[in-house]
Amino acid sequence: MDNDLVKAKKDNLRKLRVLEINPYPYKYKISDYANNVNKEFSKLKNEEKAKKVSMAGRVMAKRSFGAIAFLKVRDSTGEIQFFIRKDDAKKSVFDLLELIDVGDFVGAKGCVYKTQRGQLSVLVDDLEILSKSILPLPEKFHGLQDIELRQRKRYLDLIMNPEVKEIFVKRAQIIKYWKEFLESKGFLEVDIPVLQPNYGGANAKPFITKSNAWKSNFYLSISPELYLKKLLVGGYEKVFTVCKNFRNEDVDKTHNPEFTMSEFYWAYADLNDMIELTEKMVEYIAKKVLGTTKIEVQGKTIDVKAPWKRIKMVDTLSKKLGKDVKKMSVEELVVLAEKEGLEITDDEKKWGLLVAELFDHYFESELIQPTWVTEYPKETTPLCKPSREDPKLLIERTEAYVNCGEICNGYSELNDPILQRQFFEEQKDQGKAKGENHPLDEDFLESIGYGMPPAGGMGLGIDRLVMLITNSATIRDVIFFPQMRPEK
Repeated sequence: MDNDLVKAKKDNLRKLRVLEINPYPYKYKISDYANNVNKEFSKLKNEEKAKKVSMAGRVMAKRSFGAIAFLKVRDSTGEIQFFIRKDDAKKSVFDLLELIDVGDFVGAKGCVYKTQRGQLSVLVDDLEILSKSILPLPEKFHGLQDIELRQRKRYLDLIMNPEVKEIFVKRAQIIKYWKEFLESKGFLEVDIPVLQPNYGGANAKPFITKSNAWKSNFYLSISPELYLKKLLVGGYEKVFTVCKNFRNEDVDKTHNPEFTMSEFYWAYADLNDMIELTEKMVEYIAKKVLGTTKIEVQGKTIDVKAPWKRIKMVDTLSKKLGKDVKKMSVEELVVLAEKEGLEITDDEKKWGLLVAELFDHYFESELIQPTWVTEYPKETTPLCKPSREDPKLLIERTEAYVNCGEICNGYSELNDPILQRQFFEEQKDQGKAKGENHPLDEDFLESIGYGMPPAGGMGLGIDRLVMLITNSATIRDVIFFPQMRPEK
């Protein structure tokens, strides 16, 4: 921190107080914003005046030349110049101007005016200090290019890199149109608890907390799935949630321990219905946010227009290997996986888990355009109906891949309570070595024992969809305040 700059700013703050000027007033009435003014008066002639306005924002630059001064001011919509001329402004304005620094918030009243050099401005007749900053802003090209600093101090990133704001505007639009689409199809938005006495719906390591009232452990939600299915049991036919999930895992370009996702369930539908619904929804969102289904992503053009390509996991892998994967033993698959440099724990040495791991290894980097991968091995989840094509080995599950990454996961939901218990028991140790196995949920099993209608379900990562639509390289770029390693 530049101590001389801090000292100068604090000295100006002291002078304001001596002059009995409140450096932190309670409010300021605004009539206009930069973006609107710049559009409305773009054709104003040089040295021509227009309507009176009252505007406010942060000072991003300051220039003084004796009897005239300029402030570049940024509000929530853009930038405008405050032009201060001794002949037009109150005497107190120039006195105050000496105590205003870059980073301060100011408000001004005056006429919209185009300068002799053609710069649209506010010709100021009254100026007020609205918030005195005491720390200097970083330099644009030196102080805030560090990616970690930008993510750790997002408020500075937003000040110095205003284009970042547009990412989060689009994020809000994506969630808005997500909900709009599902509600137009008759889905009801619901809430599920974040604190849960049990955890399930995914293979993930939970965050654990303790209830002082109940003297027992609670877990932050890793998935809303089991709660939403209980609502199907209760009689709702179409439900969805946009919620926070928490998984106690490492951070990488597509993973953050706290993330936003949506899951939606449709009674009397199956996986094919969910696939068609989801791809139409993503197409709808892209058109609403971007005006097109074609998205520029890291030098590639990706088209999310429905329908998307579909491939079958086992068939595709068999073609790659030149042999029928269904006839390969676990031992053969382990040898192949180790030859490819994959780390396989003892509890992952199952036919279906090895097939899924090898498929990802060979094909994930090739799945650039939207692609549904279907017909997964049954070991990959206990919550899905057996495949109608091969009920002994496969399940009716899909994952959609876009730009070499998975963005959603869906099933024809398992609603046979006896088979559900069997699948839970068979898979209870999967992920144990990584602490990702989850306990059997007796309350969920009891609920579907009363009868759950046939249903399709889908979960989609909101953050990953935002990454795609905003052409962002990492998940941290689309979360305001991502989890960061604690500063020492």
